[in-house]
Amino acid sequence: MDFQRLILFTGLALVLVLIWQAWVEYNVTPVVPTMSQTVQQSGQGQAVAVNTEDVPSAPTVANTITSTTANEVPKPTFKTLPTGDIVVVETDLIRAAIDTYGGDLRRLELLTYPEQLEYPDEPFRLLNDEGADLFVIQGGLLGTQGELPNHHTQYGTNQHNYSLSPDADRVEAVLRWQSPDGVSYRKVYTFYRNSYYIDIRYEIDNTTATTWQGFLYNQILRTKGEQKSSGLGFFGRLPSYTGGVIYTPEEKYQKIDFDDMYEENLVRNTPSGWVAMLQHYFVGALLPKGSSAYEFYSTVTARDSQPRYHIGYKSVEPVMVAAGGQGSLSAQLFVGPKEQKRLTEIDQQLELTVDYGWLTPISSPLFWLLNYINGVVKNWGVSIILLTLLVKLVFYPLSAASYKSMARMKNLQPRMKTLKERFGDDKQKFQQAMMEVYKKEKINPFGSCLPIVIQIPVFIALYWVLLESVELRQAPFMLWIKDLSVQDPYYVLPLLMGASMFGQTILNPTPVDPMQKNIMLAMPVVFTVFFLWFPAGLVLYWLVNNLLSIGQQWMITRKIAASGG
Repeated sequence: MDFQRLILFTGLALVLVLIWQAWVEYNVTPVVPTMSQTVQQSGQGQAVAVNTEDVPSAPTVANTITSTTANEVPKPTFKTLPTGDIVVVETDLIRAAIDTYGGDLRRLELLTYPEQLEYPDEPFRLLNDEGADLFVIQGGLLGTQGELPNHHTQYGTNQHNYSLSPDADRVEAVLRWQSPDGVSYRKVYTFYRNSYYIDIRYEIDNTTATTWQGFLYNQILRTKGEQKSSGLGFFGRLPSYTGGVIYTPEEKYQKIDFDDMYEENLVRNTPSGWVAMLQHYFVGALLPKGSSAYEFYSTVTARDSQPRYHIGYKSVEPVMVAAGGQGSLSAQLFVGPKEQKRLTEIDQQLELTVDYGWLTPISSPLFWLLNYINGVVKNWGVSIILLTLLVKLVFYPLSAASYKSMARMKNLQPRMKTLKERFGDDKQKFQQAMMEVYKKEKINPFGSCLPIVIQIPVFIALYWVLLESVELRQAPFMLWIKDLSVQDPYYVLPLLMGASMFGQTILNPTPVDPMQKNIMLAMPVVFTVFFLWFPAGLVLYWLVNNLLSIGQQWMITRKIAASGG
């Protein structure tokens, strides 16, 4: 058996299988409309259907203060979640819409991230409460002592528009509500300059004669969304996980996808961590604040129609506010792009939402290096080229050994052809004779392909870097390449890449077996077809890598031929 070809084909097959799985096993980023000025000003919107049991239950605590009502939380009688007045908050990075009904964060647009390059003035909407694609952040207080505000409470407000002033670093939006027993509540959203972090604070003014007790909860309401064409041919969208994730100190990063939530409710007690909903390039995360213990949970409502998935957390240690006193409960959100520099601003390992999979130990350094290079050259395409050159330099000793082995084997092609003619269809004797020639000439048949196999994980790791890094979303290169994260619109790079692979095939030793020869000639065509719909950044990497390999292989082959082998 020709072990060299076997290992080479095995390595190439591994690449194709992994890439094919990535194309087939994908999730879809929901399609969302843009926030209209009419809705911002009028405060009118489309009602969102929810289940009346979507409020989590209050934790059971020993020595709980005697309840003043039989109901744990108010249960609405309506079957849909109507909208109240809309409070719009705008900073330098985001435009958010808060609904006075429930105090929900209903819509959030990323002002520096256009939905499409062709429409730079239409910002990408991450949170959305319209249509079938819902992504809403809800929250409130829980308890068994009277009526507490939750995400079905109708708040009041004195102001409907907030803007971050030029000389301020933050802006606060305030909602108010008073319970029937006289306790006053303020729900305060704090938005910051140059930040996607949002603080939520519940202020309690207990004017009653008894001690107030309550718990905090926050949750994300999400639907699966609908598929849309992304112009990527019959392969569909690029692979990307869409669904829930949690992080706890005990079990670290864990995906809780929609199917998991549908089959079984999540119940996880933890001293800290976070809960999030991911989609390609973007994340909405709930970050508990303080040292209280928490329960992470998930529920599914409207199971028989369009399921709505809720994932969130609630505190399990009560907060007390003395009679006549004031107190507060706080939480934090991150709603925005998965920019790794911003995700590491707080020490909660939120950067794990940039999911490179099992090759994270390789992908993370590659992204760090790519990002560092881009900080100097200010062009992601040029950065990919320079990164490819650096990776090639690192693997130079392995590549040189591989090309030397290929060059020596190519010089042996006339002898291999003679052996093939001598033994005819007796493959066993032919293989034995070929191995004897290799041994006599001190050629390792594995030497030309093992370095290639070793480099396969680096390629796959870079594939995930280019796929998952929002920094490359809509990043231009030059000429017709306006976005390195999507396919080349004119297929120039894939065709050049295919031509470069064909050039490598010519430089490689020609297999004696006709079937192997045909497979080697077909490989550039197969890869070209695959790469037609791949991100231009990845195709650029492969093309540059091939060109550098051709140059290196040509020089080594010429040197070996000049020295007589």
